[in-house]
Amino acid sequence: MVAAAGAAEKLERHLQFGLSWFWIMHLGGGGLMYQHFIKRLFDIIVSAVALVILAIPFAVVAILIKLDSKGPAFFRQQRMGKDGKPFLIYKFRTMRQYAPHNTATAELDNAKDKITRVGGVCRKTSIDELPQFINVLKGDMSIIGPRPVVLTETELIEMRHENGADKVLPGLTGLAQVNGRDSLSNLQKATYDAYYAHRVTFMNDFRTVVKTIWYVLLHVGIHEGKQNVSGD
Repeated sequence: MVAAAGAAEKLERHLQFGLSWFWIMHLGGGGLMYQHFIKRLFDIIVSAVALVILAIPFAVVAILIKLDSKGPAFFRQQRMGKDGKPFLIYKFRTMRQYAPHNTATAELDNAKDKITRVGGVCRKTSIDELPQFINVLKGDMSIIGPRPVVLTETELIEMRHENGADKVLPGLTGLAQVNGRDSLSNLQKATYDAYYAHRVTFMNDFRTVVKTIWYVLLHVGIHEGKQNVSGD
């Protein structure tokens, strides 16, 4: 009888833990426990660990950038953040010094001519985005969220404001990045961004991370310079 009672008590504890975990990650994930606490905790832990692990690789990339072309190894730029508040984003420099500083690459004519050799590799592999773990640690960004855009991308900024996509932190990667990336129109990007902003859950974030790894490995959806994209 004692053994049976002990087994029943143990089973009850497991069930309580399982139900609590399910509530946190799913039922409470759409704007409550996950969105406002667990997601930020995850961002802090992942970004801090990533910056420690990547310290030496960062130094190597920085040296290669300096050897390849004139200019600083790192690049800072004003981007639009949560609630329409600009912030400084950190990236590895991939463009030559004469390239426009505050213009999105997608808006440049002959963008490939302005990208350095090392920069081209960094952009294809998304290595240039890794310094943004600093922004994640600071709280400017999250691991997952709408990509922060240059302040001159007024059309996309306005669309995000109208559909509520700017109510969440911008991210290292997001739904638009794993559903077409540069091949999407501004309307399509804003639609994906709004869908995510209204459905911030653990499973959505997990799926986006997995898809991002796949996209990076296959270099999917990367286009440099102006694209003729339909809004349909």
